[in-house]
Amino acid sequence: MTGVRETVGEGRARSRATPMAGMADAVRRDVRAAGQAARAVWRGPGRERDQLVQSMKAAGAALLAWLVAWVWLGDPMALMAPWVALVLVQATVYSSVLQAGRQFTAICVGALVASGAQVVTDDATGALALSVPVLMLLSNWPRFGDQGVFAATTALFTIASGAVSVTAVGHRLGQAALGAVIGVAVNALVLPPIHLRDVRENLAALARETGDVLHAVARDLREGDWDAQSAADRHAAALQLHSRLDALRSARGWSRESLRFTSGVLRALHRAPTAALPPEEDDRFGRVVGHVTALTRALAVAADEQRTPTAPDAEALRHCGRLLALIGDTCHSEARRLARDGSTGGGRPDEETEAVMRQLHEDLQKGMREHAGLGAARAAVLGTLLLQAENLWADLVPDVHGE
Repeated sequence: MTGVRETVGEGRARSRATPMAGMADAVRRDVRAAGQAARAVWRGPGRERDQLVQSMKAAGAALLAWLVAWVWLGDPMALMAPWVALVLVQATVYSSVLQAGRQFTAICVGALVASGAQVVTDDATGALALSVPVLMLLSNWPRFGDQGVFAATTALFTIASGAVSVTAVGHRLGQAALGAVIGVAVNALVLPPIHLRDVRENLAALARETGDVLHAVARDLREGDWDAQSAADRHAAALQLHSRLDALRSARGWSRESLRFTSGVLRALHRAPTAALPPEEDDRFGRVVGHVTALTRALAVAADEQRTPTAPDAEALRHCGRLLALIGDTCHSEARRLARDGSTGGGRPDEETEAVMRQLHEDLQKGMREHAGLGAARAAVLGTLLLQAENLWADLVPDVHGE
């Protein structure tokens, strides 16, 4: 009985220790992530440094608005101006301008509705009960975007402060306008956020990850270590490339938006890239991802014993693996070029690699003819692999296949 009690006690002790250990691990991960972010800021331009700059700009805009409202204008309730300036240092200048209009409109509506509710009820609690529900419903209006909640919060501030007269409301709206002007001006004139780097980084990552998938498939085919499970794993990895492609498209949208309302002179002062990568690169890598997905799907179908298509012979798979490995090398070369200087266009490999490529292509075509005599089920998979390999090479190095 004593042993049972000891065992139960040990189990309870472990159960108490496990959450503490998990919290300690989470704290260590957060500290490690913070250290990595600090090192990234120190190393050079990047997402972490951009976040630091935007955070400091928001703090600076709030401080400037406070100084103007409190010190220069002598406003004893200089709250609205720094508050608005703080939240309007957005990720892009265009977003700052758009959000400034939405927020100022929401603040005007909130102040006017709160004043009207106070006049009608002549009681702070009654005014809150009358105005806040209406304003919270109104905050869902799509034209307010995510700024609609400022209508309700402005009503709370207005009623709680007791400043519901025409003069007080006008004063509060003037403070909001001052903060909006300062926030937008700081974001536009002080190191304006330019997000062209994100497109290049996502393109480089997409090229690198595509090369990784092709190398993994090539290794399986060359070494004969290929079955239903490995084929399914490679297909799942290819499907993950679509998530990276979505991130690239999102970054492209941010880059377009960040170029609106920003001056070339200010971009130069920011030392940010002044020219975006052509959008044709997104389409090119979109096609590449589609080819890789189709290729891995064909291998997964061939490995499924319940499906009609069957795998080609080992020699044809080895030739295909070598060809895919070279295509993967081209993807990695493209990734390094994008990460280094942003140049694109599918640089040509050396002459020896091109010669090997052509020879492998000829060997696969010969194998295709041989497999055609063995039945459509065996030829279908090899034909798909050959077609997708040709498509990949045509998109990554357009001039080679045509020759």
